[in-house]
Amino acid sequence: MGQFKPGESGNKAGRPRGSKDRRTELRALLQPHARKLIKKAVDLALDGDTAALKLCIDRICSPLKPQAEPIAATIPATGTLAEQGAAIFQAAATGTIGPDEAAALMTILAGQARIQEIAELQRELDEIKRLLGGGKP
Repeated sequence: MGQFKPGESGNKAGRPRGSKDRRTELRALLQPHARKLIKKAVDLALDGDTAALKLCIDRICSPLKPQAEPIAATIPATGTLAEQGAAIFQAAATGTIGPDEAAALMTILAGQARIQEIAELQRELDEIKRLLGGGKP
């Protein structure tokens, strides 16, 4: 099926087997000086160098990921999907919920629409099979 035999490279001109990645080589060059470089970066940061400060802080604290809060607004979970979408839009338009919350709710609603669509297609397929005599009653 494939063009290449097992164990054969698809890129003959690619990096030779066993060769080191350039980043690995650079890390090896820096490694003997690591303590001095880190101390220098910390000293620069403490002396007010904002780039060094950002570097140090980024290494100490990983960036925070946004945490979604529960949505307190009452968006009706009943009615058609179109009605629910209109309610979400209205809540966003009036400022009851923020744009990020509205987008998250619309994504959930779109997922629900896909689920309903698949369920309806399955029901129709089952009905066609039943009518043709090949499916369950």
